[in-house]
Amino acid sequence: MSGPETLPIPGSVYLVDVQQKYETPRLHEPRSREATDIILHPTPSRDVNDPLNWSRRRKLVQLICLMSYTVALGVATTVFYSILRPISEDTGIPLATLNQGSGYMLGWGSLINLPIALTFGKRGVFLLSALGSTLVCLWIPHIKTEGQWIAAKVVQGYVCNPVETLCEVCITDLFFTHERGRYIGLYTLFLFVGNYCGPIISGFIYDSQGWHWVMYWTAIINAVMFVILLVLLEETSYTRSPGGEQISKRRSDNDSDEKKIISNNKGQDPGTPLDHRSFDVLETSDEQSSQLEGTLTPLLTRLAIFNRRLAPNKMLLTTVWRPLLLLRFPSIFWAGFQYGTCLVWYNVLNATCSLILSDAPYNFRASYVGLTYFGPLIGMIIGTFYSGYIGDLFSIASAKRSAGIREPENRLWLMCICLVLCPSSLILWGVGAAHQINWPALVIGMGMISCSTGIGSALSIGYALDSYRDLSGEVMMAVIIIRNTLSFAIGYGINPWLDMGLQNTFICAAFVGMTINMSFLGVIRWGKLWRKKSTKKYWSYVDKGSLMTH
Repeated sequence: MSGPETLPIPGSVYLVDVQQKYETPRLHEPRSREATDIILHPTPSRDVNDPLNWSRRRKLVQLICLMSYTVALGVATTVFYSILRPISEDTGIPLATLNQGSGYMLGWGSLINLPIALTFGKRGVFLLSALGSTLVCLWIPHIKTEGQWIAAKVVQGYVCNPVETLCEVCITDLFFTHERGRYIGLYTLFLFVGNYCGPIISGFIYDSQGWHWVMYWTAIINAVMFVILLVLLEETSYTRSPGGEQISKRRSDNDSDEKKIISNNKGQDPGTPLDHRSFDVLETSDEQSSQLEGTLTPLLTRLAIFNRRLAPNKMLLTTVWRPLLLLRFPSIFWAGFQYGTCLVWYNVLNATCSLILSDAPYNFRASYVGLTYFGPLIGMIIGTFYSGYIGDLFSIASAKRSAGIREPENRLWLMCICLVLCPSSLILWGVGAAHQINWPALVIGMGMISCSTGIGSALSIGYALDSYRDLSGEVMMAVIIIRNTLSFAIGYGINPWLDMGLQNTFICAAFVGMTINMSFLGVIRWGKLWRKKSTKKYWSYVDKGSLMTH
């Protein structure tokens, strides 16, 4: 590895070739086929088996598999939210214990699942997760005691945990920096689509067949998803040289040097300002696959399960504890905390929805409670489109204004809308319910909470991955540890909190949410400084090896 004076700042990339405006563009960098001024990060290899070089069709199939898995497990873990009261009445398990089960379900399983996936292969872990989820859904209808409920939720949390970490890592395997935001947004959308579809369908199933069949149908959905993964899902892990998407520390540290790229461009060699590897223009389209080298791996080999070792046993053990060390990086800690608080408001909504709408003056049947989740579903679609697709466009535009350099913090300006959306939505839902306003207004409040959740979740995940991509597996583990710890805490705290009364609880929640969301302004101000200070330690981790097989 280079000496300390040349270490690149993690996350800062030369994304847009602003030199194209002048006499000699930098043609030795691989470009996006859709926009020739966008430089591809990470730099794709010439290997035909590199997931970055896969055809759009092949990537789309993998994306469909990942989204199917995400929706199916989302349904499995949230299907009971709109029927909490009927489950409690049938089993005698208190509502407080049923709500606490959600906290147990979101545990620290990633400390085991993700290292196994990144050592032996992601495909095998996905299949075991899908199978395990199916079996747990068959077990839950036979639960009779509080202990059995908690045990089922602990097991379900472990087997379903890959949906929280592994999907994002697969997205970084398949897609480039300039398009990653939209696919992270798409993942966030489908994650919550599953979470919201679960309560919608469970109400109708309960009304016609009882709550036991709610879980049986969920098991059928998960079994079908298991077959889809078995037939179509491929292994996306691939070993490449780390640091391919970084710019030099010299350029990252000195903003005046960045501006000199434009002002002093004419008459100079356009290749000298940056330390990128030199490649011919490389496209990843079907038409230009002939430029790639090597032999395509046979289909049956690609669909094998745990057929190769991707890292030594030493790294398997190292990655169990290294995510805890990454929590020292302020950018990662903030991303996990922001993501976790977004999920807190989502859990608060789920914990109170059935209670509010099933009681007077609304007196909704379980199926009608489920239908109200169309509000959050629409809100999530809007939020993830805004943070994903619009976020990518905003990031590229910001890079063009910064001499072509993309900083991860640029995208966080999109969180400004959450400063209004989060507190107003919590007040509309909670205070509105306390004053028994008409139910359509409550559904709008649910949609606003969901929209704010989608924006905050997608932007915080994207920020963490953009900042430290070469350790993206460990980074996501660290983020999820914080997120799940907060979720576990709210599972215990929501019922005592509600003892304050709906109005006081949600006024308090509104101010807490607004204050936490304002923290993104501090990240924009000091985020690059944090990343700069973490440079030496971060690259030492990368140099020792990571379980992120890019």
